[in-house]
Amino acid sequence: MLIFNYKSKKELKANLGKRLNYQETSVFGKEYRANGVLVGSNRPHSTNNIGREFFAEVTLKNDLIVKVN
Repeated sequence: MLIFNYKSKKELKANLGKRLNYQETSVFGKEYRANGVLVGSNRPHSTNNIGREFFAEVTLKNDLIVKVN
């Protein structure tokens, strides 16, 4: 699961067409892919990120956000 560096899911959705701002969390290798669906969250209480806690599925195409669920 990736950490999304956005204050809220609404802010993440406002970045459609832009590159994803994220942090890797896996000790087994990179999870980020330029194309496909990525799952992640913002966990401010455990990562010192600002904003609300949320979980999302982000669809990327050619390194750009095309959909947020």
